[in-house]
Amino acid sequence: KTARPKTEAKSVQNVPEGYFGDFGGRFVSELLIPALDELNAAWKKYSKDKKFEKELMGLYNDYAGRPSLLTYAGNLSEKWKAQVYLKREDLLHTGSHKINNTLGQALLASKMKKKRIIAETGAGQHGVATATAAALMKIPAHVYMGSEDLRRQSLNGFRMRLLGASVQGVGGDHGTLRDAVNEALRDWARNVDDTYYLIGSAIGPHPYPTMVRTFQSIIGREARSQILKAEGKLPQAVFACVGGGSNSLGMFYGFLKDTKVQLIGAEAGGRSLTPGNHSASLTAGKPGVMQGALTYIIQSNDGQVHDVHSISAGLDYPGVGPEHAYLLKQGRTEYVAVRDKLALEAFQELAREEGIIPALESAHAVAAAKLHVENLRKLGKKNPLILICVSGRGDKDVQEVE
Repeated sequence: KTARPKTEAKSVQNVPEGYFGDFGGRFVSELLIPALDELNAAWKKYSKDKKFEKELMGLYNDYAGRPSLLTYAGNLSEKWKAQVYLKREDLLHTGSHKINNTLGQALLASKMKKKRIIAETGAGQHGVATATAAALMKIPAHVYMGSEDLRRQSLNGFRMRLLGASVQGVGGDHGTLRDAVNEALRDWARNVDDTYYLIGSAIGPHPYPTMVRTFQSIIGREARSQILKAEGKLPQAVFACVGGGSNSLGMFYGFLKDTKVQLIGAEAGGRSLTPGNHSASLTAGKPGVMQGALTYIIQSNDGQVHDVHSISAGLDYPGVGPEHAYLLKQGRTEYVAVRDKLALEAFQELAREEGIIPALESAHAVAAAKLHVENLRKLGKKNPLILICVSGRGDKDVQEVE
């Protein structure tokens, strides 16, 4: 577990552009600087545009299915001796929180009059959401996906093609999300004039981490309002899985100023915390530069990025969004590495107890919540109120789990 350092949490609002404390920035080829400048200018313009906001909220409500439900998990609550609520991003159109970001960025791409959208994807949920938003906006889409991820998530590969996107497996037999991001960046560098790169998580060079978190922050804003209505108080702890970190940042952002609410991210502990067997960047990584930003990455002593592992394709990434690194350093968030075995058990437990099959990514958050409740019980603390972000549904994972 990565404990919270004993430093006072600070606001993330008043930091230099492009940085979250020491983390973030732009570490990219000079070929991409003009494209990032163009994107940043468009983001500054439209993020303050009331018409853009109204159009986006219309898409969220009338197309994506927002607000997503807050579900009281009665059976789990009785079993765990806790009050357990689930934020149901799995019920959105396309089956995950990814649609929040892709609708926002695809709408921005259309305002920028881009002729083509490219994207990377891990588990395929971002790829499906990108293909969906691109079809809606009538912009051709090309999605890069690690070859191993494409094998594990072949259904999502077909879904993307069905939606009109072209899909390309990259990285050889063991290709994962890192390879997909690398290939997408190469494509963008070659085609900056007419192409929009729709990044799927709160990673990459500025302004992507801020943009993605902003689009996803609707999760936490809704959840905070919903649980206050349901219980008349805030939860003691909020849980979300962390790969690149978009669903967790979106969830945490609604509670960031509520300093008595613990914000706990569940990373992929894999088989063990030895190199090559996990994807827990914040638990076992250290600061470094990867794919455009300074953040925590899983690397050797001489700076080489390690191969990583997770049973969940969406968490199989050796880095994390720079804002997570900042929040950890400031002591506002904490992170726990959840092993594959515990994630699989949580996957099955939520299915059997509540009739909800979560994404394997989300199952990590469920497992972390269970561990937290068990630890509280050992300390004599009973019946805590907790909130878990179910970031996606598990249809895509059933074959791999079987």
